[in-house]
Amino acid sequence: MTCDAGQAGSVHLTGTLLCTCMNEVEIIKASLPEHARLTLGEPGCLHFKIWQTGNALIWRVKESFVNPSAYAHHQQRTRASAWWAATAAIPRRYNITGLEPRE
Repeated sequence: MTCDAGQAGSVHLTGTLLCTCMNEVEIIKASLPEHARLTLGEPGCLHFKIWQTGNALIWRVKESFVNPSAYAHHQQRTRASAWWAATAAIPRRYNITGLEPRE
């Protein structure tokens, strides 16, 4: 799926998952296909991609949702998912735009 980065009201998350060992890498590899399938099927998901960088321990994350409500739904679903149970201990560094109050 693609996203229109200029879409008014949309929420965009970019960042990294920072594994500390190869066991965490294997956890991501095993859990990611189902997490991606569920996320891409969510109403309001415009774009979702997680990929491994040249450094096997670092994964890039890019996702976009039509509005803050769709993003909040994604966060709620994710926190109750097998993905979260498996990866919660893996540090994340995210930048999120589109949640700021509008004037």
